[in-house]
Amino acid sequence: MSESAAATRRRVLVIEDEVPIRRFLRAAFESAGFEFDEAASARDGMASASSRAPDLIVLDLGLPDLDGIEVTQRLREWYSAPILVLSARGQERDKIRALDAGADDYVTKPFSVGELMARVRVALRHRSRDGGAPESEVVEVGELKIDHGRRAVTMAGQPVKLTPIEFRLLLALARHPGRVLTHDHLLREAWGPAHAHQHHYLRVYMAQLRHKLEREPSRPKLLLTEPGVGYRLRED
Repeated sequence: MSESAAATRRRVLVIEDEVPIRRFLRAAFESAGFEFDEAASARDGMASASSRAPDLIVLDLGLPDLDGIEVTQRLREWYSAPILVLSARGQERDKIRALDAGADDYVTKPFSVGELMARVRVALRHRSRDGGAPESEVVEVGELKIDHGRRAVTMAGQPVKLTPIEFRLLLALARHPGRVLTHDHLLREAWGPAHAHQHHYLRVYMAQLRHKLEREPSRPKLLLTEPGVGYRLRED
């Protein structure tokens, strides 16, 4: 490998207490061209993240010293790159807690290498998109184009008229295409903290968005539901 190629390799940190899974992930990530670091405990993982500055963290929730939700919260105090949770906990409440704590995505064990690496690619693409967006921002996802400054939306070149709340919901999803955003996150974006648990509002407005953007609103291809968790904007 050339020096320039080596310099551009991504670094992943896997925080996982099960040795067979760490070995499996090492093989998967190294074959995909990643530098690979690993830790068997939360404290070792956080120390490694601080010293090695990985481009991505893959985090198990069931660690021997700290729960992965708390680890995510602590990391998010200073770490801005993607965190992908990999856990045997498949309950909706666990996914919601992890995402609300700051995780970018959640993969349930058992998992396929193909699915995991696809999620990794999406998370890494989002690294430069996170954070506050300027008023002049223009977001494009496939045929969808959102001009924040002009508050204009087009689909396949055709203008789409949205209400202010519909626009805020769509912009929140479009800033993170492929990433699931929880109900509470979207409600805070569109209505503010006081409405963070009023999920019935969200269902109504998401249905309206689908009628305006989807060819078959009852079989959405763009605005996808993550049952019990939230919504994601499909990324081609």
